[in-house]
Amino acid sequence: MKGLDVINTYQDRLDSYSVEQLRYRIKPESWSIGQVYSHIVDVALEYLDNMQQCLVSDCAQPLGKTTAGEELFRANAFPPIKIKLPEGMEYSPDDSKTNAEHQEHLNHLIEKMRDWDKQIPLLDPQSKVRHGGFGWLNASEWFELIDMHTRHHLRQIKEIEGQWNKMTLDR
Repeated sequence: MKGLDVINTYQDRLDSYSVEQLRYRIKPESWSIGQVYSHIVDVALEYLDNMQQCLVSDCAQPLGKTTAGEELFRANAFPPIKIKLPEGMEYSPDDSKTNAEHQEHLNHLIEKMRDWDKQIPLLDPQSKVRHGGFGWLNASEWFELIDMHTRHHLRQIKEIEGQWNKMTLDR
């Protein structure tokens, strides 16, 4: 199933991290690998909640995606750049979870995604929920967005891993 491959990549890598690696930050203001894990699960669950809103909505939405949304879905990927949230929207994901807790949250997410994957073909594509940057998305598009968003953060993890490896070699 689309979307699960990348979640499985996160799961497969999780056991290779020590607690120290999960909490390592390149700079004090940057995120750790553990925070990226928390973030991708939190956002995916939020997107699944938006899919639920599409399911219960009783009116069709004629409006579509923004230009940024059209570009994102055309490319089927976020651009390969660091994205800074607008002032006031920043947050710091949980950095205290263990590998087992991350694994439990990933398993919960996978279970919910499998349930939704079966329902998507049955949902009205005109039933939509608005995304602040990408416009009006239907359930299928919210599901695709989970995959794109999660893949996007693999770059961030690769960068953190590279810095961790460099730091440990320099010791």
